[in-house]
Amino acid sequence: MKTFKTMIMGLALALAPAAAMAQDAAPAAPAAAPAAPVAGAEAAVAKPAFQHMAPTADIGQPIPGGFKLQPQVTQIGHDAQWMHDSLLMPIMTIMSIFVLMLLIWVAIRYRAAANPVPSKTSHNTLIEVVWTLAPVLILLVIAVPSIRLLAHQYAQPKADVTIKVIGNQWYWTYQYPDNGDFELVSNLLPEDKRKPEDGPRLLAVDERVVVPVNRVVKLIVTSNDVIHSFAVPAFWTKMDAVPGRLNETWFKAEKEGLYFGQCSELCGARHGYMPIAVEVVSDAKYAEWVRSKGGKMPGEGEAAAAPAAAPAAAVAAPAETAPAGDNVAEPAATSQPAQN
Repeated sequence: MKTFKTMIMGLALALAPAAAMAQDAAPAAPAAAPAAPVAGAEAAVAKPAFQHMAPTADIGQPIPGGFKLQPQVTQIGHDAQWMHDSLLMPIMTIMSIFVLMLLIWVAIRYRAAANPVPSKTSHNTLIEVVWTLAPVLILLVIAVPSIRLLAHQYAQPKADVTIKVIGNQWYWTYQYPDNGDFELVSNLLPEDKRKPEDGPRLLAVDERVVVPVNRVVKLIVTSNDVIHSFAVPAFWTKMDAVPGRLNETWFKAEKEGLYFGQCSELCGARHGYMPIAVEVVSDAKYAEWVRSKGGKMPGEGEAAAAPAAAPAAAVAAPAETAPAGDNVAEPAATSQPAQN
């Protein structure tokens, strides 16, 4: 009996260190528990929705009672507005006044009461030279800046952002191939859902085109059905969307803001309900918007892959050297039986 008790006491003493180690290791399990709430908190904090800007009065939209061009926000627009305001309008005004005064003078001077015996003059060399050369000189004055403007408009610089614009009856589709090739479908915003910050009536949309400021934006314009026309007056941009054909144009907006346009080619019953809204934002806001749409900025995929490749290479190096060490140790282990 004493021997049995001695064996039980010995067994208890042998198991005591294992029990103590188990008690010390037990609290380690609750330490991992807080990780779950942290992960849950991160999941609960959702990314805030992208905050679109509100339109600015008289900028990028029709001006009530206005009779001038919309304020331009591209260099081509500035050049075209200068040509319209400083060149074409003065020439047209002077010519119109000159012709009107000439008609009035002829009607008064050569009326029957003041000129009972009409002149029989049939030729006048000076007048014929003047009315031939004057129009030629006027056309040359107009042609030089006009050709320069057209050359600038069709000489596309290297694009920073490319957008494919597709016209449909009666909505627009936009694709961003440089940012993950995501797609937007833009429709007229119903009046019962439109808010003042969305834009004017018949111009507000449910999906805006968003582009970065001071960046060259290349537009590839086409159509799925009939001929449409993508036009934004504040950019001096207008390009027909023709089925089966890719037309290109570009713009570089110099000022942040919200700019509206419309389809400018008769395309069917709801032609007047195909508005366009382009929101010009900073580079940081543009990147934020792209990510909110599930896209990515150029180079983000490569940048994320590079850090992941470095740890993988570091892990692979020891793995490759490990078999060599094992091969060295094996002969020592197998030589012992040979000695015995």
